[in-house]
Amino acid sequence: MDVLDSYKKAWENQPDEVRKFSALEIYKMTQANSSSIVKWIFIIGILEFVLLNSLYFFVDTDKAMEEYERLGLSNFVLYSQIAAYIILFYFLVMFYLNYKRISVIDSTSKLMTKILKTRKTVRNYVLFNLTYIAMVMLTVTTATVKTDLDVLNTKELLFVILATLIATTLILGVFWLFYQLLYGILLRKLNRNYKELAKLETAN
Repeated sequence: MDVLDSYKKAWENQPDEVRKFSALEIYKMTQANSSSIVKWIFIIGILEFVLLNSLYFFVDTDKAMEEYERLGLSNFVLYSQIAAYIILFYFLVMFYLNYKRISVIDSTSKLMTKILKTRKTVRNYVLFNLTYIAMVMLTVTTATVKTDLDVLNTKELLFVILATLIATTLILGVFWLFYQLLYGILLRKLNRNYKELAKLETAN
């Protein structure tokens, strides 16, 4: 049991006449705890962005671009990456703004609203990443099938489609578990703080 949980338990067992002061203390601790969680969401987002982009150092980009050109996907890759970077930067800015906003002393109801907004931002971020991965994989596969349609027989064509669906499902599953590990724990802690704030709001 952490300090905040101990304080909450002690607060619940206090006489009514001193609860008002203690509720304020618990609110401040809950706010500080929520601010720390949102800060870590921002830090993890930055580290994830840097780590994923560093993978380009281990990829033969010239060979990859040649393959994209063969498939007629040069423009798709260029514009989709530009759009992805813009959207990713937007989410990183939102993570930072959520952290700054939740650090400001506010009413219980407003803090609860900020927690909900942070949870929504993270979930939209995860949804975007998973959707982008699926879109890229399916687009590349479709282009490969169209380009090599003349040299693929029916069995090979079905194999390519089936392999792509399986690979896409597995990769999305791995990334989903990855995001659950990174952000799921933090979001559950935020949700617990939200419920505690709701109790304080009801008690007051």
